Amino acid sequence: MPQNYTVDQANRALPLVRRIVDDIVAQYRRWQDRVRELESLNAARTAADDVRRAAELESEIQSLAAEIEGFRRELRDLGLEVKDYERGLVDFPGVVDGREVFLCWRIGEPAVQFWHDKDAGYAGRRPIPLQPGAA
Repeated sequence: MPQNYTVDQANRALPLVRRIVDDIVAQYRRWQDRVRELESLNAARTAADDVRRAAELESEIQSLAAEIEGFRRELRDLGLEVKDYERGLVDFPGVVDGREVFLCWRIGEPAVQFWHDKDAGYAGRRPIPLQPGAA
């Protein structure tokens, strides 16, 4: 894995990254739903069935969290960081104009087209400058 990705390397990695991030986003939504259900159940729990359902939810929440962590590790092994599980936001370490930055991609974008300073985050995203000879 490259320590820093070029834009071309990041875009070539996108098919794999996209599949992993799709899984993260889907499982994260399920995890959130189960957590909300458990919170509601715990707030009004009275019957033995509620206790059983709470135990089922807790088990499912732990399982989903483990799956999400596995997906996060897959991306980390590629040198990438998941920045937002809900939006499917991923940062690739890269260099723009001689500065170490993050090349930034999120679900729904066709390619890696943005970057931001390492301390700027998503709000600081800027379009990647065209390279000489790029179309």
